Amino acid sequence: MVIAVLAVQGSFFEHEQILEKLGVEYFEIRRKADLDKHFDGLILPGGESTTMGKLLKELDIFDTLQKKIADGLPVYGTCAGMILLANNLSNDKNVYFGTMDITVKRNAYGRQLGSFETVSDVKGIGEVPMVFIRAPYIESVGEGVDVLATVNGNIVAARQGNQLATSFHPELTDDTSVHQYFLDMIK
Repeated sequence: MVIAVLAVQGSFFEHEQILEKLGVEYFEIRRKADLDKHFDGLILPGGESTTMGKLLKELDIFDTLQKKIADGLPVYGTCAGMILLANNLSNDKNVYFGTMDITVKRNAYGRQLGSFETVSDVKGIGEVPMVFIRAPYIESVGEGVDVLATVNGNIVAARQGNQLATSFHPELTDDTSVHQYFLDMIK
């Protein structure tokens, strides 16, 4: 199994460390030529969604990745990655890949000072440590979207078919369970 990690901006290195810990082969997508390599799944890291969206288009990799996701490529988006997957943003007119039937509120917990950590249950996994940094959350989900976790009444993890999205950053903890869940989606 080979996982591609979008590495144009954001916390891609931390995802790679988790994949190494799990003994999974990976490579970085930094330019269009990287899309020619074989990969079984894709990680969209946290970071700045507006910058990531702009770079995806400037590097001419946006359309190819969007098509691969729409055609069933397993994808896991954390924080900004979740924003890239959402088909609606309640407080932003932009839509990026738009492949997941969720409405997301950007920076829902406020600025950097609104960042926090907690532990909560994730359906199919159990208790997971969660790090929220200027995090979004899901305001609503469409048909076929499975809500996996809520914190303080807000949806912070969901799955729709081949797509997994979390508001929080499991890559910033020592816990590998969410990444393992994603890998199990691929098998």
